[in-house]
Amino acid sequence: MAHDGVKHDYHLVDPSPYPLVGSIAATVMALGGVVWMKGLFGLDKGTSWVFFMGLAGVLYTMFGWWVQVVKEANRGDHTPVVSLGLRYGMILFIASEVMFFVAWFWIFFEMALFHGQRTLSSIEEVRTAWATWPPHGVETVPAWNLPLVNTLTLLLSGTTVTWAHHALQTGDRKGAKIGLILTVILGVLFTSIQAYEYHHILEHKYFFNEEAANGGLYGSSFFMATGFHGFHVLIGTIFLAICLLRLIKGGFTPQKHFGFEAAAWYWHFVDVVWLFLFAFIYVIFGASGGH
Repeated sequence: MAHDGVKHDYHLVDPSPYPLVGSIAATVMALGGVVWMKGLFGLDKGTSWVFFMGLAGVLYTMFGWWVQVVKEANRGDHTPVVSLGLRYGMILFIASEVMFFVAWFWIFFEMALFHGQRTLSSIEEVRTAWATWPPHGVETVPAWNLPLVNTLTLLLSGTTVTWAHHALQTGDRKGAKIGLILTVILGVLFTSIQAYEYHHILEHKYFFNEEAANGGLYGSSFFMATGFHGFHVLIGTIFLAICLLRLIKGGFTPQKHFGFEAAAWYWHFVDVVWLFLFAFIYVIFGASGGH
Protein backbone atom coordinates (compact mmCIF):
# COMPACT_ATOMS: atom_id res chain seq x y z
CA MET A 1 0.00 0.00 0.00
CA ALA A 2 1.54 3.23 -1.14
CA HIS A 3 0.12 5.74 1.37
CA ASP A 4 -0.94 5.85 4.99
CA GLY A 5 -4.61 5.18 5.39
CA VAL A 6 -4.93 3.19 2.16
CA LYS A 7 -6.65 -0.11 2.97
CA HIS A 8 -6.34 -1.88 -0.39
CA ASP A 9 -3.70 -2.77 -2.97
CA TYR A 10 -5.31 -0.85 -5.83
CA HIS A 11 -4.15 2.55 -7.03
CA LEU A 12 -6.80 5.21 -7.50
CA VAL A 13 -5.24 7.75 -9.87
CA ASP A 14 -5.32 11.45 -9.11
CA PRO A 15 -7.56 13.66 -11.28
CA SER A 16 -5.71 14.17 -14.57
CA PRO A 17 -6.29 16.50 -17.53
CA TYR A 18 -4.56 14.17 -19.99
CA PRO A 19 -7.51 11.99 -21.09
CA LEU A 20 -9.51 15.07 -22.09
CA VAL A 21 -6.54 16.97 -23.52
CA GLY A 22 -5.37 13.91 -25.45
CA SER A 23 -8.83 13.27 -26.91
CA ILE A 24 -9.21 16.84 -28.08
CA ALA A 25 -5.67 16.93 -29.50
CA ALA A 26 -6.17 13.63 -31.37
CA THR A 27 -9.42 14.93 -32.89
CA VAL A 28 -7.77 18.17 -33.96
CA MET A 29 -4.84 16.23 -35.45
CA ALA A 30 -7.18 13.92 -37.41
CA LEU A 31 -9.23 16.83 -38.76
CA GLY A 32 -6.00 18.69 -39.47
CA GLY A 33 -4.80 15.76 -41.56
CA VAL A 34 -7.99 15.92 -43.63
CA VAL A 35 -7.65 19.69 -44.01
CA TRP A 36 -4.05 19.31 -45.07
CA MET A 37 -4.81 16.66 -47.70
CA LYS A 38 -8.30 17.58 -48.89
CA GLY A 39 -9.36 20.92 -47.47
CA LEU A 40 -12.26 21.34 -45.03
CA PHE A 41 -14.30 24.02 -43.27
CA GLY A 42 -13.43 26.57 -45.92
CA LEU A 43 -9.68 26.09 -45.45
CA ASP A 44 -7.60 25.55 -48.56
CA LYS A 45 -5.91 22.23 -49.23
CA GLY A 46 -2.31 22.35 -48.05
CA THR A 47 -3.11 24.13 -44.77
CA SER A 48 -0.97 22.16 -42.33
CA TRP A 49 -1.06 24.26 -39.16
CA VAL A 50 -4.21 22.57 -37.83
CA PHE A 51 -2.56 19.14 -38.06
CA PHE A 52 0.63 20.27 -36.33
CA MET A 53 -1.36 22.03 -33.61
CA GLY A 54 -3.11 18.74 -32.87
CA LEU A 55 0.20 16.84 -33.08
CA ALA A 56 1.71 19.22 -30.51
CA GLY A 57 -1.20 18.48 -28.18
CA VAL A 58 -0.76 14.73 -28.63
CA LEU A 59 2.98 14.94 -27.92
CA TYR A 60 2.30 17.09 -24.85
CA THR A 61 -0.20 14.48 -23.61
CA MET A 62 2.23 11.63 -24.22
CA PHE A 63 5.04 13.38 -22.37
CA GLY A 64 2.93 14.58 -19.45
CA TRP A 65 1.07 11.32 -18.96
CA TRP A 66 4.25 9.28 -19.18
CA VAL A 67 5.93 11.47 -16.55
CA GLN A 68 2.89 11.08 -14.30
CA VAL A 69 2.95 7.27 -14.54
CA VAL A 70 6.72 7.21 -13.83
CA LYS A 71 6.16 9.35 -10.70
CA GLU A 72 3.43 6.97 -9.56
CA ALA A 73 5.82 4.03 -9.97
CA ASN A 74 8.64 5.80 -8.11
CA ARG A 75 6.48 6.63 -5.10
CA GLY A 76 5.28 3.04 -4.75
CA ASP A 77 1.77 3.24 -6.17
CA HIS A 78 2.37 0.24 -8.43
CA THR A 79 1.66 -2.52 -5.94
CA PRO A 80 1.82 -6.19 -7.03
CA VAL A 81 -1.89 -6.09 -7.89
CA VAL A 82 -1.46 -2.90 -9.92
CA SER A 83 1.64 -4.31 -11.64
CA LEU A 84 -0.35 -7.39 -12.64
CA GLY A 85 -3.03 -5.15 -14.11
CA LEU A 86 -0.40 -3.23 -16.05
CA ARG A 87 0.89 -6.50 -17.49
CA TYR A 88 -2.59 -7.56 -18.53
CA GLY A 89 -3.10 -4.15 -20.12
CA MET A 90 0.14 -4.39 -22.11
CA ILE A 91 -0.71 -7.91 -23.27
CA LEU A 92 -4.15 -6.78 -24.46
CA PHE A 93 -2.62 -3.75 -26.17
CA ILE A 94 -0.17 -5.95 -28.09
CA ALA A 95 -3.04 -8.31 -28.98
CA SER A 96 -4.96 -5.36 -30.44
CA GLU A 97 -1.86 -4.40 -32.42
CA VAL A 98 -1.67 -7.94 -33.79
CA MET A 99 -5.22 -7.61 -35.11
CA PHE A 100 -4.31 -4.22 -36.59
CA PHE A 101 -1.61 -5.84 -38.69
CA VAL A 102 -3.87 -8.78 -39.52
CA ALA A 103 -6.03 -6.29 -41.41
CA TRP A 104 -3.11 -5.21 -43.61
CA PHE A 105 -1.99 -8.80 -44.20
CA TRP A 106 -5.58 -9.75 -44.97
CA ILE A 107 -5.98 -7.22 -47.80
CA PHE A 108 -2.56 -8.09 -49.22
CA PHE A 109 -3.27 -11.83 -49.16
CA GLU A 110 -6.74 -11.31 -50.59
CA MET A 111 -5.32 -9.38 -53.54
CA ALA A 112 -2.38 -11.73 -54.06
CA LEU A 113 -4.24 -15.04 -53.76
CA PHE A 114 -7.61 -14.25 -55.33
CA HIS A 115 -6.83 -11.64 -57.96
CA GLY A 116 -7.76 -14.18 -60.63
CA GLN A 117 -11.38 -14.15 -59.50
CA ARG A 118 -11.67 -10.53 -60.59
CA THR A 119 -10.63 -11.39 -64.13
CA LEU A 120 -14.12 -12.87 -64.51
CA SER A 121 -15.55 -9.37 -64.38
CA SER A 122 -17.44 -8.05 -67.38
CA ILE A 123 -15.53 -4.76 -67.09
CA GLU A 124 -12.43 -4.65 -69.28
CA GLU A 125 -10.50 -2.31 -66.95
CA VAL A 126 -11.07 -4.64 -64.01
CA ARG A 127 -9.94 -7.72 -65.95
CA THR A 128 -6.80 -5.88 -67.08
CA ALA A 129 -6.01 -4.59 -63.61
CA TRP A 130 -6.20 -8.01 -61.98
CA ALA A 131 -4.69 -10.12 -64.75
CA THR A 132 -1.40 -10.48 -62.83
CA TRP A 133 -0.17 -9.92 -59.30
CA PRO A 134 1.73 -7.71 -58.77
CA PRO A 135 -0.01 -5.68 -61.50
CA HIS A 136 1.68 -5.26 -64.87
CA GLY A 137 4.35 -2.54 -64.76
CA VAL A 138 4.98 -2.71 -61.02
CA GLU A 139 8.64 -3.18 -60.12
CA THR A 140 8.87 -4.98 -56.80
CA VAL A 141 11.54 -4.26 -54.19
CA PRO A 142 14.34 -6.88 -54.23
CA ALA A 143 13.93 -8.81 -50.98
CA TRP A 144 17.59 -9.71 -50.61
CA ASN A 145 18.93 -6.15 -50.65
CA LEU A 146 17.82 -3.50 -48.15
CA PRO A 147 14.88 -5.54 -46.78
CA LEU A 148 17.29 -8.32 -45.81
CA VAL A 149 19.62 -5.80 -44.16
CA ASN A 150 16.69 -4.43 -42.17
CA THR A 151 15.64 -7.94 -41.20
CA LEU A 152 19.11 -8.67 -39.81
CA THR A 153 19.10 -5.28 -38.08
CA LEU A 154 15.85 -6.02 -36.24
CA LEU A 155 16.89 -9.56 -35.35
CA LEU A 156 20.12 -8.21 -33.88
CA SER A 157 18.18 -5.57 -31.95
CA GLY A 158 16.02 -8.34 -30.49
CA THR A 159 19.14 -9.97 -29.06
CA THR A 160 20.50 -6.70 -27.63
CA VAL A 161 17.23 -5.79 -25.90
CA THR A 162 17.08 -9.32 -24.43
CA TRP A 163 20.67 -8.89 -23.23
CA ALA A 164 19.75 -5.58 -21.61
CA HIS A 165 16.71 -7.14 -19.91
CA HIS A 166 18.72 -10.07 -18.56
CA ALA A 167 21.48 -7.74 -17.36
CA LEU A 168 18.96 -5.58 -15.48
CA GLN A 169 17.40 -8.66 -13.86
CA THR A 170 20.81 -9.74 -12.58
CA GLY A 171 21.80 -6.30 -11.34
CA ASP A 172 24.29 -5.55 -14.14
CA ARG A 173 23.25 -1.95 -14.81
CA LYS A 174 26.25 -1.25 -17.05
CA GLY A 175 25.39 -4.20 -19.28
CA ALA A 176 21.76 -3.09 -19.37
CA LYS A 177 22.79 0.40 -20.48
CA ILE A 178 25.06 -0.93 -23.23
CA GLY A 179 22.36 -3.31 -24.47
CA LEU A 180 19.76 -0.53 -24.53
CA ILE A 181 22.08 1.90 -26.30
CA LEU A 182 22.79 -0.68 -29.00
CA THR A 183 19.06 -1.42 -29.37
CA VAL A 184 18.20 2.25 -29.81
CA ILE A 185 20.98 2.66 -32.38
CA LEU A 186 19.72 -0.35 -34.32
CA GLY A 187 16.18 1.03 -34.20
CA VAL A 188 17.37 4.33 -35.66
CA LEU A 189 19.35 2.42 -38.29
CA PHE A 190 16.25 0.43 -39.33
CA THR A 191 14.19 3.61 -39.70
CA SER A 192 16.94 5.31 -41.71
CA ILE A 193 17.27 2.35 -44.09
CA GLN A 194 13.51 2.20 -44.60
CA ALA A 195 13.35 5.93 -45.27
CA TYR A 196 16.07 5.52 -47.91
CA GLU A 197 14.18 2.56 -49.41
CA TYR A 198 10.97 4.61 -49.63
CA HIS A 199 12.85 7.49 -51.24
CA HIS A 200 14.30 5.09 -53.80
CA ILE A 201 10.88 3.56 -54.55
CA LEU A 202 9.24 6.94 -55.05
CA GLU A 203 12.15 8.45 -56.98
CA HIS A 204 12.23 5.58 -59.47
CA LYS A 205 8.43 5.16 -59.48
CA TYR A 206 8.40 1.43 -58.76
CA PHE A 207 4.64 1.33 -58.13
CA PHE A 208 3.16 4.52 -59.54
CA ASN A 209 4.11 5.10 -63.15
CA GLU A 210 2.51 5.23 -66.59
CA GLU A 211 3.27 1.58 -67.34
CA ALA A 212 1.89 0.44 -63.97
CA ALA A 213 -1.47 2.09 -64.52
CA ASN A 214 -3.12 -0.41 -62.16
CA GLY A 215 -0.40 -0.43 -59.50
CA GLY A 216 -2.24 1.77 -57.02
CA LEU A 217 -3.63 -1.09 -54.93
CA TYR A 218 -0.26 -2.81 -54.70
CA GLY A 219 1.54 0.40 -53.79
CA SER A 220 -1.09 1.43 -51.23
CA SER A 221 -1.10 -1.96 -49.49
CA PHE A 222 2.71 -2.10 -49.52
CA PHE A 223 3.14 1.35 -48.00
CA MET A 224 0.35 0.89 -45.44
CA ALA A 225 1.73 -2.44 -44.18
CA THR A 226 5.43 -1.56 -44.14
CA GLY A 227 4.83 2.10 -43.26
CA PHE A 228 2.74 1.37 -40.19
CA HIS A 229 5.35 -1.15 -39.11
CA GLY A 230 8.00 1.55 -39.56
CA PHE A 231 5.88 3.85 -37.40
CA HIS A 232 5.78 1.15 -34.71
CA VAL A 233 9.56 0.85 -34.89
CA LEU A 234 9.81 4.61 -34.35
CA ILE A 235 7.48 4.46 -31.35
CA GLY A 236 9.37 1.46 -29.96
CA THR A 237 12.68 3.29 -30.36
CA ILE A 238 11.32 6.27 -28.41
CA PHE A 239 9.95 3.85 -25.79
CA LEU A 240 13.38 2.25 -25.33
CA ALA A 241 15.18 5.61 -25.37
CA ILE A 242 12.98 6.81 -22.49
CA CYS A 243 13.80 3.60 -20.63
CA LEU A 244 17.50 4.26 -21.25
CA LEU A 245 17.20 7.76 -19.78
CA ARG A 246 15.40 6.39 -16.73
CA LEU A 247 18.11 3.74 -16.32
CA ILE A 248 20.89 6.34 -16.56
CA LYS A 249 19.14 8.46 -13.92
CA GLY A 250 19.01 5.52 -11.50
CA GLY A 251 15.58 4.16 -12.30
CA PHE A 252 14.57 0.50 -12.38
CA THR A 253 15.67 -2.28 -10.06
CA PRO A 254 16.04 -6.03 -10.67
CA GLN A 255 12.68 -6.48 -8.94
CA LYS A 256 10.76 -3.49 -10.34
CA HIS A 257 11.27 -2.57 -13.99
CA PHE A 258 7.97 -3.17 -15.74
CA GLY A 259 8.38 0.00 -17.82
CA PHE A 260 11.41 -1.54 -19.48
CA GLU A 261 9.82 -4.98 -19.62
CA ALA A 262 6.82 -3.56 -21.49
CA ALA A 263 9.16 -1.82 -23.94
CA ALA A 264 10.98 -5.11 -24.52
CA TRP A 265 7.67 -6.94 -25.16
CA TYR A 266 6.67 -4.26 -27.64
CA TRP A 267 10.03 -4.46 -29.40
CA HIS A 268 9.82 -8.25 -29.77
CA PHE A 269 6.32 -7.83 -31.21
CA VAL A 270 7.72 -5.38 -33.76
CA ASP A 271 10.45 -7.90 -34.64
CA VAL A 272 7.98 -10.73 -35.23
CA VAL A 273 5.67 -8.60 -37.37
CA TRP A 274 8.61 -7.62 -39.56
CA LEU A 275 9.55 -11.27 -40.11
CA PHE A 276 6.05 -11.89 -41.48
CA LEU A 277 6.21 -8.74 -43.61
CA PHE A 278 9.58 -9.72 -45.02
CA ALA A 279 8.54 -13.32 -45.70
CA PHE A 280 5.21 -12.61 -47.39
CA ILE A 281 5.28 -9.10 -48.86
CA TYR A 282 8.92 -8.98 -49.95
CA VAL A 283 9.82 -12.64 -50.61
CA ILE A 284 6.75 -14.75 -51.45
CA PHE A 285 4.32 -12.26 -53.03
CA GLY A 286 6.93 -9.76 -54.17
CA ALA A 287 9.33 -12.10 -55.90
CA SER A 288 7.74 -11.77 -59.34
CA GLY A 289 6.95 -8.32 -60.59
CA GLY A 290 4.08 -7.83 -63.02
CA HIS A 291 6.23 -6.78 -65.94
